[in-house]
Amino acid sequence: MIGQRTLHSFFSPAPAKKRSRSPEPGGDAEGSSAKKAKDSGELSEELQERIRKNKEAARQLLAQRNVPPGFGDSWRRQLAGEFSKPYFVELMAFVAEERKRHTVYPPSEQVFTWTQMCDIWDVKVVILGQDPYHGPNQAHGLCFSVQKPVPPPPSLENIYRELSTDIEGFTHPGHGDLTGWAKQGVLLLNAVLTVRAHQPTSHRERGWEQFTDAVVSWLNKNLHGLVFMLWGAYAQRKGSSIDRKRHHVLQTVHPSPLSVNRGFFGCQHFSKTNEFLKKSGKKPIDWKAL
Repeated sequence: MIGQRTLHSFFSPAPAKKRSRSPEPGGDAEGSSAKKAKDSGELSEELQERIRKNKEAARQLLAQRNVPPGFGDSWRRQLAGEFSKPYFVELMAFVAEERKRHTVYPPSEQVFTWTQMCDIWDVKVVILGQDPYHGPNQAHGLCFSVQKPVPPPPSLENIYRELSTDIEGFTHPGHGDLTGWAKQGVLLLNAVLTVRAHQPTSHRERGWEQFTDAVVSWLNKNLHGLVFMLWGAYAQRKGSSIDRKRHHVLQTVHPSPLSVNRGFFGCQHFSKTNEFLKKSGKKPIDWKAL
């Protein structure tokens, strides 16, 4: 009966409490301290640091798995945090799918040529472009540059023309490959790093802009005395967050035939860049070394 059971239990002696066992000598002291910390709602500084290091190691491991081919080591170490972000994972999946269905420039092994030319800490000059060239054998991972023996496109021809009046002894090199500049610390960075053949701007707003913004942001915050050449409204918008007190910024119109006569010719950006570098105690760029 319910009443009898209740009455019986009321008068019965309370069950003996189980005595907690003290940890054995040499037992799991760390687990015990972690449990105590958890029970008290606080984590020791040592435990917090261990957790932080474990999280960082896990993040680095994930980032390592997502490192795209051909990415320079020094650049990878500083930008690895981007590789595990959802936008970058989606971007890589998009480009891979595009390559299955279409011809995409530049080839996958040349998308990040700009990270292979010099150490990230040795960058001295940054020239920002927009889209890669979309014709065969042109784009190779450096903005404004084309592979030999492809003739220089009109914008690059105009750059050479300005150099011939700005830098004493400069003569047209007979090709359009700017690797010689890149190896001296001139970062030739497009905002968008891939493009579908014969379809300019076809890979815009897919994530490349966010990634190259992260590159510019890292350089802006971690290096000093860089010279940024911002040609045209697009490059100037992308470089709007550059710290002008920390770096030098040169702006003019784009060297495209459509705008070159509105201020690019006569801008003397190349000689001005070398003056800035000298004042910063850095070796000037040999613009003739192409």
